[in-house]
Amino acid sequence: MYWWQRNIVEPGKLPLLLSLAAFVVTFVVTRIVTRLIRAGRSWFHDHISESGIHIHHAVPGILLLVAGAFAALGTSPDSTGHCLAAIAIGTGTSLVLDEFASILNLRDVYWSTDGRISVEMVALAVACIGFTLVGVSPFGIDNMGSAEIAVRTGALVASVTTAVLVIVCVLKGKLRLALFGMFVPFVAWIGALRLARPNSPWARRRYNAQRRERSRRRATATDARWTPMFDRISDAIAGRPTYIDENAEIPCPLVKPSRR
Repeated sequence: MYWWQRNIVEPGKLPLLLSLAAFVVTFVVTRIVTRLIRAGRSWFHDHISESGIHIHHAVPGILLLVAGAFAALGTSPDSTGHCLAAIAIGTGTSLVLDEFASILNLRDVYWSTDGRISVEMVALAVACIGFTLVGVSPFGIDNMGSAEIAVRTGALVASVTTAVLVIVCVLKGKLRLALFGMFVPFVAWIGALRLARPNSPWARRRYNAQRRERSRRRATATDARWTPMFDRISDAIAGRPTYIDENAEIPCPLVKPSRR
């Protein structure tokens, strides 16, 4: 209880922690329910009105997000209402980001390969919230000893360094390494030190033709080695995508092409 009071309650991190917990729990429950709906299990099925309107779960997510945001503005930071508003914000944000790909493409791509960006956005949001939760108010507690100040200063320096490395990874086009690097800083170091991807802003501005060709060969070899593993991870989290023949008059699922 002493640790909880000193590191969570006193720095004012409780609402953020509750929001993060609500975010993660909502995403897990949502993915379980949607996969049960897809499989046609028990009473889980799509709810479509007689007029053909299907209300996606991003809609209640937006309502919860807006309600939680206004409630947070109208309540005291130390009140129970503020904590409830944080939970509503976390829940609503999770529901919205879970359908981020459909919102971005303005069509239902939830179970397509394009829909995987929703899972990546959710993972990025969890990393950012967790990063903020660790880094907020590193010196916001009174009466710290010299040892604790040194530890917190080291943690702050490490957090800033990791953030810089993650930005470098993004500029080099290594988005997955940037994402994993927010959880495991060593991964961010690897991404920041290795060659950039050939079409990244870093390569376009800093590489000559010879080095970009080398980068292209490296990217091709890396994709051939690691993409199948990432696909299996994405399938386990988001579900195996459905491939649709968009040229057909009546879209029909296609068999996923095999890799040779």
